[in-house]
Amino acid sequence: MVPGTMTRPWENVATVPTAEGALELRRRGDDEFLIVISGRVLMTNANRRSEQALATLACAALGRHRDPRVRREPRVLIGGLGMGYTLRAALDVLPPGAQVEVSELNPAVVDWCRGPLAALTNDALGDARVRIALGDVAQRIRSAPPGSYDVILLDLYEGPYDATQRREDPFFGHKALLRTHKALAAGGSLAIWAEDYDAAFARRFATAGFAVSTHRSGHGGRTHVVYVGVRTALPG
Repeated sequence: MVPGTMTRPWENVATVPTAEGALELRRRGDDEFLIVISGRVLMTNANRRSEQALATLACAALGRHRDPRVRREPRVLIGGLGMGYTLRAALDVLPPGAQVEVSELNPAVVDWCRGPLAALTNDALGDARVRIALGDVAQRIRSAPPGSYDVILLDLYEGPYDATQRREDPFFGHKALLRTHKALAAGGSLAIWAEDYDAAFARRFATAGFAVSTHRSGHGGRTHVVYVGVRTALPG
């Protein structure tokens, strides 16, 4: 073996218990990170294109919105912090007056993004436009007054797929999509990250009052999907 070619081992930086098993932050060298739950890799900083696309696709039209308030001071809700790449991508395209609320279940993830992961996103959580709300983003959407947000981004580690086709799914079921529709202002956007395309979900998304487009990110191998739905009037 050529000296220096041996794969570096992963180091466990932190572990916290969750209902789904141990949530771990792992590092290899100075610049490679993984977040793992119960042995399953949730995310890596080496593969972040789809998370960034989630934000840029949904926020791209805000600067051209016909409402001057939306152009100057858009209100954005992000469900799921992860390593902070979706947040960073949103901040990079949003105006100085934007208000960005990040709903994250686990306070340890917030601590990691303020600590060992901060350099990956140029300290996105330190941006004055950002506010952290610990808790379930589904509950925040449920309790939001009508028209509270101009953009909602759902960057959850399990997007819509066959196992979430049940009618009462709190994020991707029909009633949940109707609640999100209500929480968005007129012309607002809902963007959802998914591991792969699901035709049944795309149809359900559209029937909840959204003009839906789908976007694949990456080249070669398995590519993730971003659904973007622009709020329209509900049918009927």
